[in-house]
Amino acid sequence: MIDEKKLANAAMSDDELDNVAGGNCFEMSDDSKFLNSLNGSTNRYRDLQILTEGHVQEIKKAWATVGIDCYLHPGCIGDNRYSLNGKQITQEQARQHAMEVTGHHMTESDWKW
Repeated sequence: MIDEKKLANAAMSDDELDNVAGGNCFEMSDDSKFLNSLNGSTNRYRDLQILTEGHVQEIKKAWATVGIDCYLHPGCIGDNRYSLNGKQITQEQARQHAMEVTGHHMTESDWKW
């Protein structure tokens, strides 16, 4: 049986959290599809694959190829954080930056299939 009090008091560092299978699996699934269509830097994953197989580091590295640093939340509830030159930006701003860097402009229907 899980001791919920111990679980609630357990704290993990960002690096430890990055190794947990998951992350906001819905946002990361979209990230993988966007980055795959943009520059092929990651595979395309469904949200269930993100949750069960753990592709956090792969997706973080893919964002890094276009200059975006990110923290990917461990679980399906919560927000991922994206930053550019140390300034926090939205996921949409990260996508816009990535398209500007690569010169590959897409609409959502181009990558979300």
